[in-house]
Amino acid sequence: MGLLDGKVALITGGARGMGESHVRLFLEEGARVVFGDVLDDEGKALAEATGALFVHQDVTGPEDWRRAVEVTVETYGRLDVLVNNAGILKFRRIADMTPEEYDRVLDVNLKGTWLGVKSVIEPMKAAGRGSIVNISSVEGFIGAEGMSAYAASKFGVRGVTKAAARELARFKIRVNSVHPGAINTSMVQDPEIMAEVDGEAFLKSMVIKRFAKPVEVSHVVAFLASDRASYCTGSEFTVDGGMLTGAGY
Repeated sequence: MGLLDGKVALITGGARGMGESHVRLFLEEGARVVFGDVLDDEGKALAEATGALFVHQDVTGPEDWRRAVEVTVETYGRLDVLVNNAGILKFRRIADMTPEEYDRVLDVNLKGTWLGVKSVIEPMKAAGRGSIVNISSVEGFIGAEGMSAYAASKFGVRGVTKAAARELARFKIRVNSVHPGAINTSMVQDPEIMAEVDGEAFLKSMVIKRFAKPVEVSHVVAFLASDRASYCTGSEFTVDGGMLTGAGY
């Protein structure tokens, strides 16, 4: 039996990177999966390769959320799990960042997460229970140069998670956040970012001195989506190789 047998999941930002890993693992664990993304070509290719259902989705738009949820419920009859995975990272120091760039990061990472939580309440109430997993970051706990907007959004995801956990427990809907560290995805290894990072210092900050595979995050996400995490809500789960244990000395 799979960890997620019988579950219906909606995963945002699922066309590549960690999102793609979540889609593939959820399918392996027995879930029926709908995933959204703005990357239509990649999304359609992943759907064809895996059998998951792809929907075009901009997480900043309430109408796109309505359509994604409707497609999920109309296709599979219910919605049990939401993984708020969609996110962007814009490396820009505060002095150089425009208000428009800041707003864009907050819109996708924070407003998109809030809209996701709001959009699945009714279908999860109808299902009798649910699990929402919000993907934050280690930057939801610490700051880094050039990542003020990203950190603001990921700190915000922690707050939304905790408030939602308190509001939705009465409906048997659990809400948790996952905080990845150095994960081997295209977003983390963006040349613009890596050009500004002291690689030696970055590696020194890790206890497990390597980048993680995306599936190492997906296993935690799948656990939280499953009934095995039935007493977990409002909690923060780090997948960071020990990065947050200390200062590195």
